[in-house]
Amino acid sequence: MDPRAEGGERSASAPPTPTFSPLYRQIKALLLSRLQAGEWKPGEAIPSEVELAARLKVSQGTVRKAVDELAQENHLVRRQGKGTFVATHAEERTQYRFLRLTPDDPGAAGRLRRRLLECRRVRAGAEVAHALGLRVGDAVLQIRRLLLTAEEPAQPVVLDEIWLPGTLFKSLSAEKLASWRGPMYGLFEAEFDVRMVRAEERLRAVAASVDEARLLAVAEGTPLLLVERLSYTYGRRPVELRRGLYRTERFHYRNELA
Repeated sequence: MDPRAEGGERSASAPPTPTFSPLYRQIKALLLSRLQAGEWKPGEAIPSEVELAARLKVSQGTVRKAVDELAQENHLVRRQGKGTFVATHAEERTQYRFLRLTPDDPGAAGRLRRRLLECRRVRAGAEVAHALGLRVGDAVLQIRRLLLTAEEPAQPVVLDEIWLPGTLFKSLSAEKLASWRGPMYGLFEAEFDVRMVRAEERLRAVAASVDEARLLAVAEGTPLLLVERLSYTYGRRPVELRRGLYRTERFHYRNELA
């Protein structure tokens, strides 16, 4: 396919139009569509910039600019001397990129441990259905879990409630979740061919209910940070709604703005 056939290059005399898109952005969109179609799997190398430029009949610089943006957006990962690879949540640098919880003490224990509380199939209520682009009453998978500190005695830090479209995660079970040792998004990627590529979050302060206080080992009414996350796969398709209640005595929510 030659993107120039789609109107990507214009003569010097042709006036710009509101629909004009730079050629590198057309190449970026084309590469993204191939990632979405599964032409290159997570963790696999994509063709070199020279090879892509020859296939697409554009300059290597145009391909490089498209690949640079895809790497900045965490769709691809560059490895010096090795090439460019499809990003995967199994990689150390990307597997926890949606988790912004940071210990106040830099010397605190590392990764949080998981404890599965519940995994069941339910019918989507109006709010969950709207968020996930489903119909009210469609099947969804509801997961509840705790994230706890790694040291003993373990201290609960986050109470997560997660909803997933039932049609995409038909075989996901409590047993599979409990036995998986990597990040949850790595499981979604490896077993269900669903890759989370971006997320939107909303934050607000709430007071712990009786049940939430019991699970998080705090007093009823304790201030908690509620983080509501809607995660998307390719094509801006929502595939996960998550609500996390965070204790913040020893941890804080960190975000980097650029």
